Amino acid sequence: MLLPLGLGERRLYYDLTGPENGPVVCITHSLASDGGSDTVAGEYTMKALADDVAVVLDGLSFARVHYIGLSIGGMIGQAFALEHGDKLISTMWCDTLPASPSTAAAMWEERMSTVRRANSLEPLADATVERWFTDAFRPRNPGRWKQIRDTVAATTPAGYLGCSAAIMNFDFTGRLPSLRLPALVVCGADDPGTPASENRRLAELVPGGRYEEIPNARHFPNVERPDVFNRIMISWLEQHKPTQ
Repeated sequence: MLLPLGLGERRLYYDLTGPENGPVVCITHSLASDGGSDTVAGEYTMKALADDVAVVLDGLSFARVHYIGLSIGGMIGQAFALEHGDKLISTMWCDTLPASPSTAAAMWEERMSTVRRANSLEPLADATVERWFTDAFRPRNPGRWKQIRDTVAATTPAGYLGCSAAIMNFDFTGRLPSLRLPALVVCGADDPGTPASENRRLAELVPGGRYEEIPNARHFPNVERPDVFNRIMISWLEQHKPTQ
């Protein structure tokens, strides 16, 4: 069920599914994916986005959860672990980065300028999905490819621009070694935007952090290789099931 959670004059939407007595897994998605929450004008920060996650969990009275985040969801997950670590049983970050991609600043500025000019993500939609999946994905899954492409195109410009600003202004590398919680990093081997080398480095920054790589996948291994991704995810959650 998709429900709004009031936050002053702003609404945060969450999707709550599964048995009431099951473990709680908080899943946060990538930039330009399904959402629904009210946007806020101006630039966002990873801390502010992580605080929004905490508001939702507190509103639902979930004391501790497993966290799984993809792309910016993994960046938010790092901020959440650093700011709200007492709420975590375990954390899993996928196809993400430990710090802003300084070498990609010009590329991000170009994307943001394109969105501002068009007041839409339509001009970015095809290229975005092509970065997210290998060339073999679209012929095998044309309907799913189009569904994700249309979701990108329908993303609100304000939300995209705010989150893009957050991506361009964070660095957790100095703080990640202070974490003391189970952390797993997963990455598609052929991800061009958040490459495997950076995800491996992220895992190494967290004491005891683990790294898993999924072959023949780019930025969305959960969609492109769901069999492998789900096996890794379920094994991780089972391994860190809280003791009664």
